[in-house]
Amino acid sequence: MATSILSSTNIQNISENALDDNTMFIPTMLANKPTIPKQFFWPKSDTAPATGILDAPIIDLQGILTGDASSIEKQVDALRVTCKTHGFFLVVNHGIDTNILNETLDHAAEFFTMPLETKLNIVQKKGSMSGYSGAHSERFSDKLPWKECLSFKSGGSIEEFMGSSLGKEFEPMGLVYQKYSEAMKKLTLSIMQLLGLSLDVGKDYYREFFQDCGYIMRCNYYPRCPEPELTQGTGAHSDTVALTILQQEEVEGLEVFTGGAWQSILPVPGSLVVNIGDTFMAMTNDIYKSCVHRAVVNRHSSRRSIAFFVIPRDNKVIRAHDSLIGPNGKRLYPDFTWSELEEFTQKYHRVDENTLKCFAQRLRLLGSSSSE
Repeated sequence: MATSILSSTNIQNISENALDDNTMFIPTMLANKPTIPKQFFWPKSDTAPATGILDAPIIDLQGILTGDASSIEKQVDALRVTCKTHGFFLVVNHGIDTNILNETLDHAAEFFTMPLETKLNIVQKKGSMSGYSGAHSERFSDKLPWKECLSFKSGGSIEEFMGSSLGKEFEPMGLVYQKYSEAMKKLTLSIMQLLGLSLDVGKDYYREFFQDCGYIMRCNYYPRCPEPELTQGTGAHSDTVALTILQQEEVEGLEVFTGGAWQSILPVPGSLVVNIGDTFMAMTNDIYKSCVHRAVVNRHSSRRSIAFFVIPRDNKVIRAHDSLIGPNGKRLYPDFTWSELEEFTQKYHRVDENTLKCFAQRLRLLGSSSSE
């Protein structure tokens, strides 16, 4: 059965790869309407405005990249403080070519302005993390986010994926995304060195653990919205991954809940926003925090961002270093793998601020029942 598109255009005879018996909501095609569909409504408690600016330190990576010990010590101290508080910081002098950053944003903008028929040729299939999504309406029917996404999960060539889905003329676009992902993976290892030093487990402990890491790269597009006070670009959640590296353009939209209030992260030219995710929080036994955050939209400007989610290799056991357990010897989370956590979020739990807690409870219940 063809998918129904709620917009000014109805597309018939969508391919078998499209989702069955669902209505797809495409924010880009709804931006000029006077109101938004009720499927995009969020509770008032979720849409309270930000009241301040987040105190997110700027971490200079020049020292870790060049081996300047005096510079590294200063950055490690700042990193330790913020990761124990809310887990968000900005990195500068990160070594990523500005051309790669700009080209990736530009190609994302180009993709999202393409005809819907083109985007649906690469629509995300059920059970897959790669492809196009309009407001995640292929998975959910209410509290839809006012955004469109194009995602790629590691494990194959993005260049080939784009070419096989959309045609060979899209391979150069895929190659840009591939180069971006490779650059971000390299950056990840440098950040992991600083995190290891900040937790006194050694510079190479996390770098070696994530040497063979995977990733999910996501291009986000948040169109301007006629009723931004009723919806969210991305609802409140904590990231289930180990680490997120975000490139955001000059339009504000990222907000963090800390100190009992929502606080904005202002874009800083040349910087990348990094935050601790649930998986890394578990690896520190909750010493470092994975903080709830969201993306908001506005009625005047669209917004783009590129999120790079760092994930461990599927079968690697995730557990806290012995030195981080504390005097009572209590581990706050059962051992788990990324593949188990990913399955939980795809089959049983919509990602929110309680994902890791609910996942840990499920693991304990499963462990308890298997031992009886």
